[in-house]
Amino acid sequence: MIAVIDSGVANLRSVMNALKHLGATASIAHCPADLDGADRIILPGVGAFAAGMEQLEARGFVEALRERARQGTPILGICLGMQLLFERSQEMGDHKGLGLLEGTIVRFPVDGPKVPHIGWNRLDRRADSPLIREVPQGSYAYFVHSYYAQTATPDMILASTEYGIDFPAIVGKNNVYGAQFHPEKSQYTGLKILANFMEMAA
Repeated sequence: MIAVIDSGVANLRSVMNALKHLGATASIAHCPADLDGADRIILPGVGAFAAGMEQLEARGFVEALRERARQGTPILGICLGMQLLFERSQEMGDHKGLGLLEGTIVRFPVDGPKVPHIGWNRLDRRADSPLIREVPQGSYAYFVHSYYAQTATPDMILASTEYGIDFPAIVGKNNVYGAQFHPEKSQYTGLKILANFMEMAA
């Protein structure tokens, strides 16, 4: 059972359609009580970091997610959802995140390629993980973002992507994972990652 969190800043339909295509049993969680019975959680999101955290706080999900992470429930953040997993963000100020992964969300360098970064880019596998099992080196994924994660340590970077700089595209530590791109829009690559997440041992 997968719970997809309604963060108030996410396109839930595309995520739910991808999970349905894979044959997953999934439901939308509108409040923490809707997480009961879920053995894994997906946190999607688009837009600004501060608005995302405000919505999670208002809906009671902040402490609920921290508790489920402590309990060992597999959690996957998507796009903004991945960024919210980190400690802080520098997007339009300094904002506190969920703190489930160590690091800070920062903007692409001003002297680099134009932002937002929109389009298909290759994934460079950096580590072995059940989340990227059988995802070939150099697979393409679809990105839409202006900020990226500076992880506290490199060992949590499962795959990276080059866009002016090399940045984390997939991260993971213990039972908490994140994809900076949109798996639900990344065709075979994204569906395989979602399928791996479905099969991951809780």
